[in-house]
Amino acid sequence: MLIRIGYELGVQCPAPTPILAALEIRPERRVDLVREQRPQLTPDIPSTVYLDQFGNRCLRFTAPAGDTSIMYDAVIADSGEFEQAHPELREVPIAELPDEALVFMLGSRYCDTDLMMDTAWNLFGNTQPGWQRVQAICDYVHNRISFGYSYARSTRTAGQGHEERVGVCRDFAHLAITLCRCMNIPARYVNGFLGDIGIPRDPAPMDFSAWMEVYLEGGWYTFDARHNRPRAGRVVVAYGRDATDVPLIHTFGPHILTTFKVWADELAPEEARRILAESDMREREAA
Repeated sequence: MLIRIGYELGVQCPAPTPILAALEIRPERRVDLVREQRPQLTPDIPSTVYLDQFGNRCLRFTAPAGDTSIMYDAVIADSGEFEQAHPELREVPIAELPDEALVFMLGSRYCDTDLMMDTAWNLFGNTQPGWQRVQAICDYVHNRISFGYSYARSTRTAGQGHEERVGVCRDFAHLAITLCRCMNIPARYVNGFLGDIGIPRDPAPMDFSAWMEVYLEGGWYTFDARHNRPRAGRVVVAYGRDATDVPLIHTFGPHILTTFKVWADELAPEEARRILAESDMREREAA
């Protein structure tokens, strides 16, 4: 299938303000792009793209005083397959973990493992290690926290989310990640596009989504404590230790968010065929 993804974000700054934006899809998925309109800044101001310490593509620019907008639009190919459970997968002993996974075992800004350690072991110490333990954690978080956009708070830690029992997708992810790390399972925070593909459409406006990936035997696997059901069509934008590492927009100064639109929609078959034909023609012309 083909999925159209994109966003339009607008900010208003009282003075020239440096900005970082982690809004481009991960390099691993760029091979699946069929069509892409690079991020466009209005007004037309200089910008650069760099890779951060986790390999995320980040846009860097200085917004002038007044209004600035960023728009991105792309079409990406996807298998359309729903995620599969692998209950047989085991945990990887700490001594055998790859070096790059170790940082995802540690506490971080929003993942206060030191405060959640006893809770985690009391809740999950007797669960089957591996996939089944992670799924038990997701089941617990899914039932523990009530979702609502009005519950959003940028300073909420995993421990606070556990006690307050409300939050948005980032709070579900932070709590599940923290509990996994407490149980010695590497877990990283993921931000990306997740459209209503193959399920009833949510009438609420589209937003970016947050979930987690955990390291079990064989590599990294997706878990989503907020939805807690297999989904299709995820497109990873960035990952890191927690939301600190993958802010949609980080401004080095005050700003007001004036526009926020996100889309991630499966294209109709006839439109998908047309776009693929155009892509094939461009490739032949380029050759």
